[in-house]
Amino acid sequence: MAELDGKPVSPEQLQTLALVNLGHFTSMRVDDGAVRGLTLHLRRLVRDCRTVFDADLDAARVRDLVRQALLAQGSAGSCTVRVTVFDPALNLGHTGGDATPHILITVRPATTSPPPPLTVQTRPFQREMATVKHTGLFASLHHRRQAQRAGFDDALFTHPDTGLVSEGVTWNAGFIDADGNVLWPDADVLPGVTLHLLRESGHGTVRPLHRDQLPTLHAAFATNTSIGVRPIAAIDDIPLRTDHPALTALQATNAKIEAEPV
Repeated sequence: MAELDGKPVSPEQLQTLALVNLGHFTSMRVDDGAVRGLTLHLRRLVRDCRTVFDADLDAARVRDLVRQALLAQGSAGSCTVRVTVFDPALNLGHTGGDATPHILITVRPATTSPPPPLTVQTRPFQREMATVKHTGLFASLHHRRQAQRAGFDDALFTHPDTGLVSEGVTWNAGFIDADGNVLWPDADVLPGVTLHLLRESGHGTVRPLHRDQLPTLHAAFATNTSIGVRPIAAIDDIPLRTDHPALTALQATNAKIEAEPV
């Protein structure tokens, strides 16, 4: 289901989002009406709205609209809510005017079974405005498509010039070294909510990681609000452990993070 500013949305109202694609969003997993890191999701929307549109966003109103959409959906189980912020009045030729952000809420079912481990292909790429969760996904999805056509599940980005590992297409990447230490790449990445919560819980250090160092690692994982902590079985032709104790500890920590009621 989809609502724009709390009302059913029409195809005409979505034309600007589809044709201009100037906006930002956050996606959150809702379990029985609660979200891990809800406050962080709302802060992201407020921050990115200021960056993208030079405009303020009312976090309390966003929360109310999410709650309304969940009630309309009538689901007490698990679902994924995406909040997209855009201005239908901005067109391709005139994007410089003062923006009035509108709030699109979409709700879809969420899987309840853990996803299988990933295989990923390294791809040289750096997302534009990497710290903003914007709607400009073409280049990222192109790399996902190329990785999948090469027989992998997804893509892991490395900087085209420096070779530093950064992030996945729609997820943060973490790694486990020979000593069992959790490592987060020090690079321009989208600061994911799940990454923040795991680091806040005491897991991992941030340091630069070059693609040439990948063969020395023992395990790796992808993380975001939808998948939690998902093991990576292989990077390119490098096999990795999917049963590493550090992975189990991360998954247990994520499961114990208290969710905030919407």
